[in-house]
Amino acid sequence: MRTDASSTEAASLDDRHHATDLRERFALPDGVVYLDGNSLGALPRAVPAAVRDAVEQQWGRDLITSWNTHGWWDAPARVGDALGRIVGAAPGQVVVGDSTSVRLHQVLHAAAGLRPERTVVLADPDTFPTDLYVLDGVARQLGWTVEHVAPDEAVDRLRGTDDVVAVVYSHVDYRTGVLWDLPAVTRAAHDAGALAIWDLCHSAGAVAVDLDAHGVDLAVGCGYKYLNGGPGAPAFIYVATEHQAAFSNVIPGWHGHAQPFAMSGEYAPADGIDRARIGTPPMLSLLALEAALTAFDGVEIQDVRARSLSLTGFLRRCIDALVPGTTYASPDDEGRGSQVAVRHPDAYGVVQALIARGVIGDFRTPDIVRLGVAAPYLTHADMLAAATELAAVLEADEHLDPAYSRRSAVT
Repeated sequence: MRTDASSTEAASLDDRHHATDLRERFALPDGVVYLDGNSLGALPRAVPAAVRDAVEQQWGRDLITSWNTHGWWDAPARVGDALGRIVGAAPGQVVVGDSTSVRLHQVLHAAAGLRPERTVVLADPDTFPTDLYVLDGVARQLGWTVEHVAPDEAVDRLRGTDDVVAVVYSHVDYRTGVLWDLPAVTRAAHDAGALAIWDLCHSAGAVAVDLDAHGVDLAVGCGYKYLNGGPGAPAFIYVATEHQAAFSNVIPGWHGHAQPFAMSGEYAPADGIDRARIGTPPMLSLLALEAALTAFDGVEIQDVRARSLSLTGFLRRCIDALVPGTTYASPDDEGRGSQVAVRHPDAYGVVQALIARGVIGDFRTPDIVRLGVAAPYLTHADMLAAATELAAVLEADEHLDPAYSRRSAVT
């Protein structure tokens, strides 16, 4: 692949996907190819003004009246509905606030109430560690047994069983970028009388999840990756309508009370998704996320996904041409999420050398150069630039610089 030929193809592909080029909706620094949006999304241009208004006008001038006049009280459900459009959830099933860990704790305990006679939970041993930490903690509390079963083995494990409470899986593997078969696993769980619980941190905003269409029972996810809500952006919880009446909130707080301002000494859960609320949400972060979600206005997530597949496919072709013999942890077809995961024995050094050249990706142990492709603000020209810089790093052995040793890393 000659560079000039690659540039021509990149321009052609960018022209083909022009309708989903949302780069102007984001504030990105010049001279940077940002391939870490699957850890922290880029800043949407709508956010600074929204946060400034929240601070200076809503908090600064209108003070506590903003709970009513600016809709602070309704924001968790309002933002939840906006987010629900992106993950395929009809209104009234998503609420935003707290962290993914808290939300996962909630859905696991709720699952126990929905399937009280069952005691086994299936989980991916290679999932994001916090999910395993939370699950193990809840299992100790409830007397569950956690079975480590990879998502692609779950259908066989579920066949003919009657002991599984739920499957608890991440839609996209955070290291390799493998997109697991959510519809098939969800169907298998239901056939076995179990619940399907999904962590959408690495798919919400990048992949067409279609929660309602696939009958997912419960789901959680963060707001700061492909949803671009900012560092520490609040998480979301999805509770399918059919489960809301029986959803028991293990962390009951006054915002989830049926009559929160009655100040009753006894808890009575609110109707609908509001019963998944806990306490006072982080309003500045919540309003920042609400503004960030407007970056998806007028665009269907299926079209974002099509752009993502084109970008990641082109990135792989460029790498294969410029760095022959490259091996990947991510699939080469539609079985990948929105990232390309390159294997290299000195992956940490490769990532650091790329960052020094203005290509920001990240490292995942033990050997993965993780290149996250946030489709709304990246182009095919960016993909060629990243592959070109990767080839230059490896050709010059820049990744072997002692300054890039993992021993010298702070984190």
